[in-house]
Amino acid sequence: MVTFSPAQVCNKIAAAGKGKCGLSSGNMLIRAFLAGAYIAIGAALATVGSTGVADVLGPGVAQIVLGALFPIGLVLVVLTGAELFTGDAMFAPMAIAQGKTSFGRLIKLWVLVYIGNLIGSLFMAFLVSVGPFVTWSAAGAATATAFGVRAMAIAAAKISYTGVMGIISCFFKGIVCNWLVCLALFLALAADEVISKIVAIWLPIMTFVAAGFEHCVANMYFIPAGIFTSLITGAEKFQVTDLFTTMWTNNIIWATLGNIVGAVVMIVIIYHFSFKKESAACKE
Repeated sequence: MVTFSPAQVCNKIAAAGKGKCGLSSGNMLIRAFLAGAYIAIGAALATVGSTGVADVLGPGVAQIVLGALFPIGLVLVVLTGAELFTGDAMFAPMAIAQGKTSFGRLIKLWVLVYIGNLIGSLFMAFLVSVGPFVTWSAAGAATATAFGVRAMAIAAAKISYTGVMGIISCFFKGIVCNWLVCLALFLALAADEVISKIVAIWLPIMTFVAAGFEHCVANMYFIPAGIFTSLITGAEKFQVTDLFTTMWTNNIIWATLGNIVGAVVMIVIIYHFSFKKESAACKE
């Protein structure tokens, strides 16, 4: 197995960022839709797998199970070439730091990928809410399964950030989350074969999920999945407006900002500064 040095990985990130910024708008949206759906698939698996665990083994083990199952989403994203906003929060800025792309191209990438991720996440949230999260009677009445109840509980927890300190907590959790996500991508780029890439992705992603940090794209699935399940079953745990307001004001806006800071400051700025000379030497 070949491993690449941090300086070489910085160059690979910048080159990938240049390529991502050069995609057509349609390509960005399609790849982003897939990434949103893939992250949602991992989140759905984690929801199902962690259902009932806390009652038997305690909340800590339940979080470990949640974290252990979630990373399949990012594995699918990385190995299929899909576009994830939280990853692009690292790739495009590193390309700018090395003079390989422009700020305007970064903004275009971020906006279109964010929109595509949202569409893919909502699509999967609706599918699982109609599917495994409910059971249907012959008359067409829906009842939440144990998995649906778990989905609603996760969503309720994620929109519970209220007040100034709640917002700050969500923001800080977003920083650490994407620091770990980008470290997972960094480590994956340091490896040259599939199994090593999967392991490199799995460990940091399991850590962020189990520890309870906040990922904006994952939350584009987690919160709507709970809302859709509630609306379909008539559980009335949420109001319809939560889909358009509370999920943004109590979570996703602040998680997104934290995710950007985690990628740009904790990875791009620090690693570009630390390995600038070695990265330049690698190009010669």
